[in-house]
Amino acid sequence: MAQRKQSKGACAYCGKVLAKGALTKHLGTCGKRLEAIAQAEAGKATPEILFHLRVQDVYRSEFWLDLEMRGSKSLQDLDTYLRAIWLECCGHMSQFSFGGGFAQEVGKRRKMSDVFQLGRELTHIYDFGTSSETLVKLVEVRQGKPTTSKAIALMARNLMPEEKCIECGKPATHLCVECLYEDETWGTLCDAHTKTHPHDSYEEPIPLVNSPRLGMCGYDGPAEPPY
Repeated sequence: MAQRKQSKGACAYCGKVLAKGALTKHLGTCGKRLEAIAQAEAGKATPEILFHLRVQDVYRSEFWLDLEMRGSKSLQDLDTYLRAIWLECCGHMSQFSFGGGFAQEVGKRRKMSDVFQLGRELTHIYDFGTSSETLVKLVEVRQGKPTTSKAIALMARNLMPEEKCIECGKPATHLCVECLYEDETWGTLCDAHTKTHPHDSYEEPIPLVNSPRLGMCGYDGPAEPPY
C-alpha cells in the first residue's frame, strides 16, 4: 500500500514550506520568528506565559494550524479565532472538553494559563448537529513578551490540500454540494467543468477554501486569518 503523502504547511514568519512534522522544529529556529520575539522583548508589554498550540481537524488531519496564544487570554478567545479562520457559518453553539467529545467540558471563561498541563489535549466542537471537531494540543510553553497585542499569533498553517476534478482529473477549484449530499461523492471540479456540471439544486458549486468545514452546513469560507 502506498504511503499517504504528508501534509505541508508554510511558516507565517518567513514563508518557508515544510512537511507538517518539520514545521514545529523549524519554528524554534526560524530567524524571522526569533527577530519578532526579540523585537517584542524590547517593547513595553508585560511578560507572560505563551502557549504553542497545534490545532488539527479530528477527521481530516491535513488541516492544521500552529498558534501561539497568550496565557492571560481565555478559551473564548480561542473559540472566536477558530470560528473566524475555520468554522463560522450560522452562529452554532460550541464547547471545549478534555477526553474527547463531551467527556469533560471546560468553560470558555477559563484562562489558558489555568487550562493546560503539558501533554494534555483539548477537543473543540462547533455545531452539535453537523459537527466540526478540532484537537488542540499543547506543544510547548515559553515565558516572554507576546509578539502581538492580540490573543493569538498564527505561526504556521497547512497549504491548501490538492484536489482533482472528478470529471477530468485536473486541479479542482470548486465543490458541488449536490454531489456531496445527494450522491455522497466528494464532487470537486476544475474551472471548466464547474461551468458545465449539471447539478444546480444546491445552487452553483462553491469555491474550495482552506478549511475542514468546507461543504458542511453551507460553509463557504472565507477561511482567512482573523488578524
